[in-house]
Amino acid sequence: MPKIRSAGTSVPATRIDQAEAEAFARLKFAGRIPDLERLMPLFANSGIATRYFAAPRDWFFTSHDMAEKSALYAVEATRLSAEAAGRALAAAEFAPGDIDYIIYVNTTGLATPSIDARLINVLGLRRDVRRTPIWGLGCAGGAAGLSHAHHYALAHPRARILVVATELCGLTFLPDDVSKANLVATALFADGSAAAVVCGDDVDGPGLEIRGTGSRFFPDSLDVMGWTVLQEGLQVVFAQRIPEIVQQTAAEDVGAFLSRFDLEIADLGVFLLHPGGAKVLEAYQNALDLRPEQLDLARGVLRDYGNMSSATVLFVLERYLQAHGAGNGGHGLISSLGPGFCSESLLVELSSSS
Repeated sequence: MPKIRSAGTSVPATRIDQAEAEAFARLKFAGRIPDLERLMPLFANSGIATRYFAAPRDWFFTSHDMAEKSALYAVEATRLSAEAAGRALAAAEFAPGDIDYIIYVNTTGLATPSIDARLINVLGLRRDVRRTPIWGLGCAGGAAGLSHAHHYALAHPRARILVVATELCGLTFLPDDVSKANLVATALFADGSAAAVVCGDDVDGPGLEIRGTGSRFFPDSLDVMGWTVLQEGLQVVFAQRIPEIVQQTAAEDVGAFLSRFDLEIADLGVFLLHPGGAKVLEAYQNALDLRPEQLDLARGVLRDYGNMSSATVLFVLERYLQAHGAGNGGHGLISSLGPGFCSESLLVELSSSS
């Protein structure tokens, strides 16, 4: 089976504590969002302590057009992606020239040539490396990128695949958007980059074995999560009912996926879930009947970095690999939710002999 060999992450320099973000929101939206003070506890209840952003603090007080945001995205996403990829390659004990295929995932920025092309130059990847940019999957993109790598590795068992997910959610902030969704995004979203190396069967070495992947699309749910493209940039779409959807559907969704492998939710020892927010994790815990400590890794990433869209689940993966390596036996689930509304999941084997 293909394996996840390693993961690496990187965050930009501007660190914002949640108390500072709360003060910013109060200053920016006072008198403009109805019942603002009633909504402000969402900052304290977010489960987030710190976040990181590619733009400096004063950038968020003024408006910026799409061209300016795209220019900043291209520079900072390339830099952060190179750092994360370099760490993933080092952890896998691979040189850049060992990589056969690069997959780049994002939703929060536009660049052509895409960031994967820029990484070929910066990292020194081979001239014949294959590449695929994936845009628009939002928070589900990190898990989807691993899934695409898995399926490529099934057909190319000697392949070494680099998956990079970089999101600069801060660049989508619209200072004149006085919607509740924008306030929620201001409390949750952050910037970060993560990379993972996936190898085919014929590549020796340890890793989390990927037994299979699954996707689920929820019909008539286009309004649940995503971005609306405006002249000023991307406007967040973030439905209040997302935790309710998780509560109602997660057990059926995960159970149906696991049934393909003759497994049940109770058979899983590790849950590497995208921490979309504190309420989303609470909904997962209730729906899947998990112990609180089973989501400690996800809650820790949310606390330390916030929601970095597609990259976040790979931050959770990195923490698991750092703590446990290829694992101590049993099975684990990697899963994310994203616009569509959809879920992307992978079943991994936590084999101590891998």
